[in-house]
Amino acid sequence: MLELVRQHRVEAHAEEVLTGHPPVHAAGAGFRRLLDDPGHRVVLAVVPAPEDGPELGVGLAVLGLDPLSLVLGTPQVTVDTFVVHREHRRAGVGAALLGAAAAYAAETGAAYVVAAVPQEAERQRFFARMGFAPLTTRRIASLNTLGRSLAAWQRRRLGIIPLPRRGPGAARRRSVPPLPSATSPR
Repeated sequence: MLELVRQHRVEAHAEEVLTGHPPVHAAGAGFRRLLDDPGHRVVLAVVPAPEDGPELGVGLAVLGLDPLSLVLGTPQVTVDTFVVHREHRRAGVGAALLGAAAAYAAETGAAYVVAAVPQEAERQRFFARMGFAPLTTRRIASLNTLGRSLAAWQRRRLGIIPLPRRGPGAARRRSVPPLPSATSPR
């Protein structure tokens, strides 16, 4: 499962935003908590391994119930993580995982399944073919970035406007000639 999650993070370009992988023992403990959480269901798609070995995990979906949808009386199942091993794509694994999401929705009385789909063309096309329509854009920020943004917002709100930073390599502002006046010819 952990290898599928790592693959998902790399393909979703999350590695550019997130800072590395958690230690193996921390990730394992996190998965145990997730598996014990009654508000989530972890679905693992497996295929038999060659030579009578153990089954091989080829797909993973983490399903949940959207808490706000429960409050509003229209439960929705969320697909928070969805990954299919690249060597097993176009073989029905993704459809099987979405089938598990549909079964979970029916079991919980949810009328909708909502998926968080990374901005990756192949996954976008797959979910579109399966009938999913665009709903929202999710964005991510590190705590440090958000803290700096909030501090800057607060300074502007208080009327304290800092001078712009001019670090090495910063582009110099070019003077822009004024626009011609908009008078009509006589």
